[in-house]
Amino acid sequence: MQVFKFMIRLLLLLLPLSLIAQVPAYYTGLDYGQTGEDLENDLSALVIATHTYELIYTPEVWNALKLADLVPEDPSKVFLIYGYNDSDNDHVNDRTRSKDESCHTSSCSGKWVREHVFPKSLGNPSFGNEGPGSDAHSIRAVDYTWNNSRSNRKFAEGEGDSHITSQGFFYPGDEWKGDVARMMMYMHLRYGNRCTANQVSIGEHNFHEDMPDIFLQWNAEDPVSEYELVRNEVLQTMQGNRNPFIDNPYLATLIWGGPEAENTWPQMSVKDEIFAITQVYPNPSNGGFIVKSNKIIKSLSVFSVDGSKVLGEKPNKSEAKINLEEIKSGAYILLIQYADETKETKKLILQ
Repeated sequence: MQVFKFMIRLLLLLLPLSLIAQVPAYYTGLDYGQTGEDLENDLSALVIATHTYELIYTPEVWNALKLADLVPEDPSKVFLIYGYNDSDNDHVNDRTRSKDESCHTSSCSGKWVREHVFPKSLGNPSFGNEGPGSDAHSIRAVDYTWNNSRSNRKFAEGEGDSHITSQGFFYPGDEWKGDVARMMMYMHLRYGNRCTANQVSIGEHNFHEDMPDIFLQWNAEDPVSEYELVRNEVLQTMQGNRNPFIDNPYLATLIWGGPEAENTWPQMSVKDEIFAITQVYPNPSNGGFIVKSNKIIKSLSVFSVDGSKVLGEKPNKSEAKINLEEIKSGAYILLIQYADETKETKKLILQ
């Protein structure tokens, strides 16, 4: 292991600074040569220190979800975690719903509520609506009835759409299992023994005693979505901290082992790959931005900080222009997807 760490550190010394700059500024100072407990401890210290504002459960968490869980193509709606079908007559399994259909009364059928993906009662000790109970990195919009059915059931293996398993546990669904895994890993980092991953799941531990196999597998099998990337940016503006496993799922592989997840930071790999070197200029700009890369840019999407999509382009070339002249000034999030399916985000400042 020591030889492996030395080789990674040596590789990092040889990498050009332009590659190092791809890692979000949030991680400045992180030692990329670390693995295992050393890396876990550093990331834990980072997400704790940068959690500079604790959201008030009511009303701020409601407001956060109405921004962070927006459907990019239709910002009048929010995604409902565990949901999977908007086309049948069963509202319980809806995948999306009007953001204004949140429930604040005792009659909530057909409306959405706040789901603590890490159930409050499974904390050690259990928690209320403060601390881990108001951390929006682990709270999602969910259908009211599905929320009651899930209750505090622990996560377990499954396939297909979300369902209660024959043993009475809960499978979040193929679309949401990666989201769940990365949220549980975040809670494990942020709150330590109070919210360990083992407290909220069942199953084997073939890779690491602290992290259930299913979370490592789900993290690798269900890559980070566009929605997760934007959500991470939005919540940083509200709480101050980020979920590192959304920024780079491979961090989980380095800490706990298991199946190799997608690595979005080439600095943390010794593989022979072509790394993206992408420039966005001028930035700030009065409306026009140029995006230039050594890779083919498959698509460019621009989001406002409230999570709504304001522009989408598919250049399929290494250089493209973005015109935001008709959009009001402020900060925006640029999501770049390359032809090899890797992604990264950059911030745009429109003057």
